[in-house]
Amino acid sequence: MTSSSRARAGLVAGLVLVAAAVLVPRLLDWEVRARSARAGGISVPPLHGTWSPDLFGPGTVPAVLLALLALRYAGGLAARLRWSHLLLVSYAAGLVWLLALAHVNGMRGVSHVLEHPYDYLETAREVTDVGVLLGEFVPRIDADHPDNWTVHVAGHPPLALLFVVGLVRLGLGGYGGGVAIAAVAATTALAVMVAMRALDAEVAARRAAPFLVLGPAALFMAVSGDAVFAAVGAWGLAALAVAATRRDRGPALAWSVVAGLLLGATVMMSYGLVLLGPLALAVLAIARSWRPLPVAAAAATAVVLGFAAAGFAWWEGLLELRERYWRGLASQRPAAYWMWGNLAALVITAGPVLGAGLAQLRRSADRVVLWLVGAAATAVLLADVSQMSRAEVERIWLPFVPWLLVSTALLPERWRRPMLALQLATAVVLEHLLYTTW
Repeated sequence: MTSSSRARAGLVAGLVLVAAAVLVPRLLDWEVRARSARAGGISVPPLHGTWSPDLFGPGTVPAVLLALLALRYAGGLAARLRWSHLLLVSYAAGLVWLLALAHVNGMRGVSHVLEHPYDYLETAREVTDVGVLLGEFVPRIDADHPDNWTVHVAGHPPLALLFVVGLVRLGLGGYGGGVAIAAVAATTALAVMVAMRALDAEVAARRAAPFLVLGPAALFMAVSGDAVFAAVGAWGLAALAVAATRRDRGPALAWSVVAGLLLGATVMMSYGLVLLGPLALAVLAIARSWRPLPVAAAAATAVVLGFAAAGFAWWEGLLELRERYWRGLASQRPAAYWMWGNLAALVITAGPVLGAGLAQLRRSADRVVLWLVGAAATAVLLADVSQMSRAEVERIWLPFVPWLLVSTALLPERWRRPMLALQLATAVVLEHLLYTTW
């Protein structure tokens, strides 16, 4: 089978999976509980959002113009710009892309997530003593607690909330906080590119760059806390890649500590991101250096134990959350649908190019791409099997998406521009048809 045939087969497989996930619940009248019955709106499983056509908004023209410019110039710029200039252009384009799509719904498109009662901002504004917060955090995860946390606060370790507390202390509310989150989220692609270059895969990084920067994932990254987790985790892995490839001991040791602190912080933002472990091991395996492992592991453990000493034990929080999770909406979501519906949601988030990219792995000799994508796929499968992510994975799995999109470096040359066009069109169309919640 040729590269083009594999790409075509992967693209079709992904689209069929998405079509099945959308149509099966409707055709079989299968209630899969993508949203709470109280939430209202016309549900669109496998996404958590609702059908809400809005054919024009303040962000429409900027989004379409950027898409057209990217389609014309992105591939060439990614190939020939100096590395530092490529990172700067990628960041600027990524940030504009995130904010343009969010602004299709006006300023509310940036502010509505943080300001939602289920999210972090309302709680963050009430925090006056971090020590007290950490000490009472675990008991308040219980939904029966008289002062239980809101859904997103309860569903994450406290560093997620503390990040928003920091935004509040800086005077950033719903809109300002949303812009700040987008500014952090836009660095994720850069971190993946930096990691790949450190691992001697600059050519692959350049080929993947347009797909890392632009695509449907922006719909869920622009104002979602999970996009911050994705950025912090990606920079932790990038620091680990630098540590593993530096020959001078001093800088290598320093980068190992930085990697551990960032990865430890990521785990303290989201319980599920212990699953970045396979990617961390893949980075070390690619570099053929395990020297950073004990130092990075010690630094990450220090972060976790530091929180435990301050009053929040990660393992206790996870057990309490698991009990709340299974007493809530998750118990009503059928595993028979969500085991594969989650994967369809992942294809929507990453974009249709994901199937075409993954299909190239079978014959690829690119060791860096194989290891990184394989590790990300392993993390996703473990998350799916754990059953702790029934629905809502369009945001929950954001930290794994860019590492899966590294596979786009393997696309046949004549597929690259059409697939980028499909990615851009998918993002613009979905933003105008759906209320994505995130």
